[in-house]
Amino acid sequence: MSVHGNGQAPRSVPTALTIAGSDSGGGAGIQADLKTFQELGVFGMSAVTAITAQNTLGVQGVFPLSVDAVVQQMHSVGSDIGVDALKTGMLFNSEIITAVAATIAELGWKNVVVDPVMIAKGGASLLQEEAIRAMTDKLLPVTTVITPNIPEAEKLTGIAIVTSDDKREAAKRLAGYGAGYVIIKGGHDTGEEAIDLLYDGSGFTELAGRRVATARTHGTGCTFSAALAAGLAEGLDMEAAMRQAKAFIQAAIEDGIQIGGGHGPTNHWAYQRSKRALQAPL
Repeated sequence: MSVHGNGQAPRSVPTALTIAGSDSGGGAGIQADLKTFQELGVFGMSAVTAITAQNTLGVQGVFPLSVDAVVQQMHSVGSDIGVDALKTGMLFNSEIITAVAATIAELGWKNVVVDPVMIAKGGASLLQEEAIRAMTDKLLPVTTVITPNIPEAEKLTGIAIVTSDDKREAAKRLAGYGAGYVIIKGGHDTGEEAIDLLYDGSGFTELAGRRVATARTHGTGCTFSAALAAGLAEGLDMEAAMRQAKAFIQAAIEDGIQIGGGHGPTNHWAYQRSKRALQAPL
């Protein structure tokens, strides 16, 4: 075994891959995912699906990569480094979605987290309409867990989600498409708490967090799903990974940072900072 210059043997670390779009503003997409992986002690890798020109005010342009470019990135990572968990974000079109799903199945990757990114905080569409069918028909059958917010769950299932029962019915329908687990996030709910719902195929678990009045929420879905993938890469079970991801995004929202004039980013280093504060001697 080779050693580093300091005499220490190299250390094996969990790995996670993000298959998503690039956010030039740094608050969402692969940038948010890689920051999250790093904060949780997981080695992050990326397969870029599209380049966006965006900032906190909105999306000014979306430039998709070719299917071959996306698939080759996946093969490059898989053939050398290996993937303990992965997450998908903005996949843009049906061709990319179909190719990503086929490559995941070909390479036998597990711990697949799907964040069905459809609309940016500024209102711009980031997933073409015809791609929704490809997601339900091709991607969800190879998905370990899908993490839609309420509007995304409505779009994928055709169910108007108003009540808790509606949310549960939508979760069941998403599981029926093939996803092993479903987490419907509660950020778009009303009330003082944001309640995330986990469905494991037979039962439900709810996890509540304090709702924070802030415009600094750009990239929350990306960050939550990345934290979930990091937990799975580390070997946590689904509920434990969900609880860690919920704590991570809760801290990131509560300990906000002032960047930009619109929907600003969350604070990706807040979770570790809060942990250090709790561990500090009195």
